[in-house]
Amino acid sequence: MTNQDHLSTELRRLRKAAGLSGTEAARLTGLSQSKVSRVETGAFMPTEDQVVALCHAYRASASVRRALVAITRDLREEASSARVVLQRGAWRMQQRIGKIETASARIRSFQPTIVFGLLQTRDYITALFGDSLPDDERDQTIEARLERQRILESNREFHFVLTEGALRWNMGGAKTMAAQLDHLIDLSCHGRVRLGVIPWTTPVSVAVLHGFDIYDSRAVLLGTQTATALVTDEREVADYEKNFAEVERYATYDDVACSHLARIAADYRALAS
Repeated sequence: MTNQDHLSTELRRLRKAAGLSGTEAARLTGLSQSKVSRVETGAFMPTEDQVVALCHAYRASASVRRALVAITRDLREEASSARVVLQRGAWRMQQRIGKIETASARIRSFQPTIVFGLLQTRDYITALFGDSLPDDERDQTIEARLERQRILESNREFHFVLTEGALRWNMGGAKTMAAQLDHLIDLSCHGRVRLGVIPWTTPVSVAVLHGFDIYDSRAVLLGTQTATALVTDEREVADYEKNFAEVERYATYDDVACSHLARIAADYRALAS
């Protein structure tokens, strides 16, 4: 599906096809009615066992059950060591993130340090990975990240907020950054994504430690120097949603944001000349 959360939509469709109300589904599965409802709206991340129980109650086919369990497995909480990711193939992590993005109707991201993966140019990605991977592995990982960006052509809701500091981090050199800024201007000024920019001159009262991505209201992906974590605990996800709302209010949008992006791009062009 292109514009809805596949897991939530499919479970809701299966329940209705089985002729069951939310209350009846809750009775058959041992879940509360409110939890069944939150699963169907994307506000609660079910476990694999809960998805299996719902599928059994709805008399879903084995193939549908396996597909929904696979999506759930990709969305469940996990922390992966960066070293393990590199050893097993960084491109596989890109594919896994792509699956999570595909299963989400709404993607919100905040970045204080780098440009978002979905918005990066090829040259920026190449500079970002540097020599951390062998050449063939790096090329495969770059292509996997670029493949993820095709999701921007869908009707999902994308809301990105980044700081001017992230744009001033001169990744790959002035020419690479000027082209990256042009790409952001093209994306944000033509309505494909909602992009907010927090200028460095804006006084803030919120401390930020790292960037994060929120998928619907069910999962948060965040990365550190040594690990990538996928958080699905309901209370922790709510904390990140609150944090996003706090930083969002400092951001500029539309023509004002584009003017900031153009100003920074001009500075890079002057640096490159």
